[in-house]
Amino acid sequence: MPDNVRPRRFSADVPDRQGTQINRLHSKFSTQPFRPLPRPTGNPPYHLELAQVLPADVMQRMIDAKKMVFHTIGDTGGVKNPADQQLVVNHMENDLQATDPVDRPAFFYNLGDVVYFYGEESEYYAQFYEPNSHYAAPIFAIPGNHDGDVQDQSVPSLQAFVTNFCAPEARIAPSSGDAPRDTMTQPNVYWTLDTPFATFIGLYTNVPEGGALDATQISWFHSELSQAPTDKALIVATHHPIYSGDSYHSGSQYMDGILDAAMQATGRIPHLVLTGHVHNYQRFTRQYNDKPITYLVAGSGGYWNLHSMLPAIKHPPTPIEFPYPMPDRPDVSLNMFSDDRHGYLKMTVTPDAIQGEYYTVPRIQESWSAPAALLDQFNIPLH
Repeated sequence: MPDNVRPRRFSADVPDRQGTQINRLHSKFSTQPFRPLPRPTGNPPYHLELAQVLPADVMQRMIDAKKMVFHTIGDTGGVKNPADQQLVVNHMENDLQATDPVDRPAFFYNLGDVVYFYGEESEYYAQFYEPNSHYAAPIFAIPGNHDGDVQDQSVPSLQAFVTNFCAPEARIAPSSGDAPRDTMTQPNVYWTLDTPFATFIGLYTNVPEGGALDATQISWFHSELSQAPTDKALIVATHHPIYSGDSYHSGSQYMDGILDAAMQATGRIPHLVLTGHVHNYQRFTRQYNDKPITYLVAGSGGYWNLHSMLPAIKHPPTPIEFPYPMPDRPDVSLNMFSDDRHGYLKMTVTPDAIQGEYYTVPRIQESWSAPAALLDQFNIPLH
């Protein structure tokens, strides 16, 4: 083969479409390089208190009720077909109208890929501000690979994300147009959200498929795990998933190793791992040192192209029963999935448990007025 001809890549770079591989080592390509991180806008260790964002009466009501409700989902950017994203947001807005104020989600935690395809500032109005113009709660976020990738090499990676989510102080976002929303004041693109009942450690897993972290962020992650309060829920959020039974991306052995090394070094085990990137919903449970960890794939927030599950999972010779032990990872079981509807998670955290509800929304060709359908419910005890 001539030196200037590169071999084509096929099966080694996609999941085994006939098998049940949920966790693999991804190839690295020059088209998805590690992008340098922007300078933090806040001070280390990059914490933001929920009380700095929510009104005092809302915080007090939450504390008195001993209950915090929030939304989470990723891959929300409505490029090509904005109706899918809008359907999800419309049903999330309905939750904000709950009769009892303590049942209303206090915020939305976005799991990345806010704007497709290259994180452009010019896309923030169409893919973020206008669709969320009536979502009357704060929106936090970690970046996804599409937020950090750049097509125009003169624009620094994550420049628009920092402008809109990591502003030094809250102000009306320049891109919000006729849907005015304050910029968020997150201190960095990887950061920790402190709340009365849960600690959210958000990692930025960069552009390469399967994720990539530099030594500084890994060290910070270990420190955050070590110092996280032990009397409340511990939630880790990343964009790239650790486990996924889809036929497009699969989970990441690299990110699995990052989390395992951190747990071994610190002795801290998260109760919940939130991820996106794969455009569907999946719930896994892993047994780690005789303790269960819940892993969620929640990338069905609005991007038009949903990702199907592997045929061996979706169309097996005999129907699978949940929980379904994964053949390639006997310590991991699949509990539920949905790959044919967009949807979102509504989470409730108390001093004793994390309770999750995953709702699917109607397809575009169905009635917009049809209610969201509860697909999955789960409970994660904290003690």
